[in-house]
Formats: sequence, structure tokens, C-alpha cells
Amino acid sequence: MFSRSTGHLGRSTPALTRSLFNSRYEHPIRQRLRNGFYTLVTVSGLGLGLYYYSDSRAGIHTYIAMPIMRNFTDPETAHNLAVKALALGLTPKDPVPDDESLAFTLWGRQFSNPIGLAAGLDKQAEGIDGLFDLGFGYVEIGSVTPLPQPGNEKPRYFRLPDDRAAINRYGFNSDGHRVVGLRLRSRIQHALFQSAPSTDALATQLAKAADISSVLDATGLPKSLRQGKVLAVNLGKNKNGDEVEDYVAGVRNLGKYADVLVVNVSSPNTPGLRQLQHGDALKRLLKAVVEARDQHVPRTPVCVKIAPDLDEEEITSIAKSITEARVDGCIISNTTISRPQSLTPHENISQTGGLSGPPVKPLTMKALRAMRKATDGKVVLVACGGVSTGRDVLEYGLAGASFVQAYTGFGYDGVRFPRRIKDELLTELRGRKWEDIVGKGSSA
Repeated sequence: MFSRSTGHLGRSTPALTRSLFNSRYEHPIRQRLRNGFYTLVTVSGLGLGLYYYSDSRAGIHTYIAMPIMRNFTDPETAHNLAVKALALGLTPKDPVPDDESLAFTLWGRQFSNPIGLAAGLDKQAEGIDGLFDLGFGYVEIGSVTPLPQPGNEKPRYFRLPDDRAAINRYGFNSDGHRVVGLRLRSRIQHALFQSAPSTDALATQLAKAADISSVLDATGLPKSLRQGKVLAVNLGKNKNGDEVEDYVAGVRNLGKYADVLVVNVSSPNTPGLRQLQHGDALKRLLKAVVEARDQHVPRTPVCVKIAPDLDEEEITSIAKSITEARVDGCIISNTTISRPQSLTPHENISQTGGLSGPPVKPLTMKALRAMRKATDGKVVLVACGGVSTGRDVLEYGLAGASFVQAYTGFGYDGVRFPRRIKDELLTELRGRKWEDIVGKGSSA
């Protein structure tokens, strides 16, 4: 009645014997110590991994994350994923305080460093704090149009990897003033409640205030919500919008949330937009924008962003309009519609749209020098085009740029970009202060 494996009644089977007499006995205390050690190692490893990941200088971001994004996603998908990660607080931070030699004051605002982010990356004001956490001294959101619009048909963003360049024809895809304004307002409201000694008192104050920005102004904080950081809003027009009123509406609706306002008349992807850079059209526009600024947000500087595809005569005409309208600054430049011969042959070169990245730098530098000459150094100039090294920043500064803006270089390099550029710039400065070299010519 018993199988061979079970043996006779009252006798242990061979398998049971091995189990009872050959198994290793471990004292409960020792077992708890061992388990505790494994738990400690696991938690410590996870902690160190998270600490490593949270540092924007970590090689995992540059050598693993970015190649994966470039090889397995199309450019617009990668762009959108990056913005969502910034919005959700999933991106790392620059843990190193900015060196004092990079700090400067402009338009009555403090900049902790001259490395800015151009408009076009955070179009809808979703990832502002994540971008400041990466170490940018200036972040420009937009372009924002009065009404929501989808922009041009996809695909509309293309890589030129051999040149670390890109071509885009987004066409001012925007959530519109109302939605972007609500995001900017909510960001300020959240910051105020986070720092308020009494939330009830703050709620009462907000209920009585004409606008939340007036409550923020009373705290002494800039619209960026961070000392030493500057937040700009780039204003665009709808595809079929009014060439003056669309920008005036931007000042009226979004100016209260910005440290700086930017008038974008140079995107090549909105039909007829670049015509606003010329003659009486530009004069009328800038005059109306400055008047609206003076009425609604009198202390907010206004800049105009121009194209690199301009000759010296056109730049001289723009300079005259800028000075006559009392515009505070000029951003040079937007993307180019040209295709320099230096470009490495690639199937995407023939795509319609604006080219950005290192190939644009010679055009931007030429336009920057021409504008500085035309304005006699009396207008603040900002360089935007092909910034990919600290040397690029230094050269733009020497040519007269008060600070620079990057876009495509950041897209290729990833989250380490701001810290790397700042470290390289410090080396290039050789002990000098940034504010002391601006406009000093070729005295590198």
C-alpha cells in the first residue's frame, strides 16, 4: 500500500531524510541580520542611483538617454516627451551654484548667468521650473498666439545629425493666450501659497487684488519666481490674425506674467510674418506694442526678434524703427531659410522650414555686428544661433551680445547642456567677469 518513495510505515523516506538531516539550519537572529543587510544594500543602491540620476552632469543622460531618444523617436515626439518630463519634475537638476563672475544686471533684472533658452522648446509654458532647475539664467516660452492653433501639418521637425542642426516648420502651434495665461497664473498662485505664512490671509489678499501679479510684485520676486532668473514670453500672431492687434493682445493678456516680452516677427513658418520686419509695418507694430506695454506693464522690457537673412540696409532700417519706438532690446536671430554650403549632405536638407544649429552662427554673428553698429551700442542685443560651446558664448559676448540663447544645441546635448556651457565659459573668461567683456571686440 506504500510506494517505493514513501517506504514502510513509521520510517522516513530517503527524500525526507535528506531534507531533515542535510538541510542547513540558520538561527533566526542571523537570518534577520542577513535580510537587513540585503535590504540596506538595495535601498542604498537605489538611493545612490536616484542621486546620480538627479544630477544633470551624470553621463547616463548624455550617453544613454539622449542616444536612445534620437534613435528610437522622431524629433517632435522626443521634443514632446522632454517637455512632459520637465513638467512632471522628472528631469535632473544642476547642483552647482553659478559662479559670481557670470552674474550681471540688465533692464533692472538680475541674471545669475548669460545662458538663456530660446523660445520654441517650451511653447505652452509647461516646463518652466524644470528648465530653471537645469541651470538656465533666462527661459523664454512661446511663441504664444491669441487663439489656439495647431500649426503646420506633421511631420514638421527634422534632424541633421552630422551638423547637429535641425529644420522645423512648426508654424506657431499654440494653446493660445487663455490657456497659457492660466498656466502662468497657476504657477504663481502655487508658489505664493507654498511660501505664505497664512494661507487664509493670502486667499483674502488675492480676492481683493486686481490681479495676482500685483500680489507677487509685493513680495519682491520676479515673474520667474527665482532670484537671478528671468522669464520671458514670446508673442506671435495667428495665421490669419491681425498684424498689430495680435501682439497688443499678447501684451495685455500675458505681460503681467513676464519679466520680458518678445515680439516675434521673424519665424519663416507663418506666411507673411517676416514682412513685418520692414519699413512702416514694423514701425506701426513696435509703436503699438510699446504703447500697450506702457499702459499695462510699464516696467516690463520689450524685445523684437529678427531673422538672420537680412542685409545691412535692412538691418539699418530695423535699427531705426527699434530706437524710434524705444524698444528695449533685439534678439538676433531666428532660424534661417538658407541652406549654407557647409551643410553635410542629408535627405532632410531639402525640407521646407527654418534651419537652426551651428550652421546658423556665421549668419547670426554677421547680423549681430551689423545691428550693434547700426544702433551705436545703445540697444541691448541678444545672440541666438548655433550656441554649442562656451567659446561660442564668449565670441557673441565680445561682439556685443548681453547674453545668449540656445535651442538646438540643448536638444542634442540634453540636460547637461547649461552646466557644460557655463563651465566652458568660465574657462574662456580666464578670471574675467562676463559683464566686463560684453562688446569688447576681439580681445579674447
